[in-house]
Amino acid sequence: MSSTSAHGERPRISACIITFNEADRIGACLDSLAFCDECVVVDSGSSDATAQIAQARGARVLRRDFDGYRSQKDFAVQQATYDWVLCLDADERVDTPLQAAILAAREAGFSGAAGYRFNRLSDYFGRFLRHGNAYPDRVLRLFDRRQGGWRGKREIHEAASVDGPVRPLAGDLIHYPYRSLAQQLIKTQRYAQMMAEHEYARGKRASWGKLVVSPAWRFWRGYVFRLGFLDGWRGLVYAYVRANYVRQKAIMLWLLQHGQPVNDPPRN
Repeated sequence: MSSTSAHGERPRISACIITFNEADRIGACLDSLAFCDECVVVDSGSSDATAQIAQARGARVLRRDFDGYRSQKDFAVQQATYDWVLCLDADERVDTPLQAAILAAREAGFSGAAGYRFNRLSDYFGRFLRHGNAYPDRVLRLFDRRQGGWRGKREIHEAASVDGPVRPLAGDLIHYPYRSLAQQLIKTQRYAQMMAEHEYARGKRASWGKLVVSPAWRFWRGYVFRLGFLDGWRGLVYAYVRANYVRQKAIMLWLLQHGQPVNDPPRN
């Protein structure tokens, strides 16, 4: 496997996406990646038409049981044909300025970089959040897998890293993270539990400060100091929900360190 099709040609890009029941979003995601030389979709057993839609758009679809976000994304990267990979979730899209920036970097041979970072712009109830803790949400998603990837042991809030220079790119990765408030609350609670369990396994412990001060700081930092209030009522709701995530994580960690269950006990 290599980053080029022949000696001296420009590097080629493999797009890598992981999916589970994303029939309503995978099509638009793949359409925004049409400039890539290959699209690899790793699906963890969708019961909807995710795989069929991806295949119809020319993606190479692989089936793999889900064992963690980081592990699933690392597997997708390893299956890519080319060494330069662009990693997206199904709820993300490459906007036109970002596409142009990626193509320009590729024409220059990705010279002097092991990876590229760009802003992620999230939709929230029909408007994009441009302030607060939501933006700019800088992510490293385009990189040379020979110099890095989805490393580490944390399976939640995973992040790619590389051994080498990381350059910024103009444009935004458009993000549609939530279908509804109910879905956001469910997702937030699941992530809070996964993070609490991860931190507990690493020896971290909750304190009164984490229970009381940390949620309040998350709210005020995002809503006031990072100007989240400029996003109107959406900025207010977003700041509250994110602060609640910090509170949930701290409570769950507190329960774990005191030998209390986080989930419902098994029923006979």
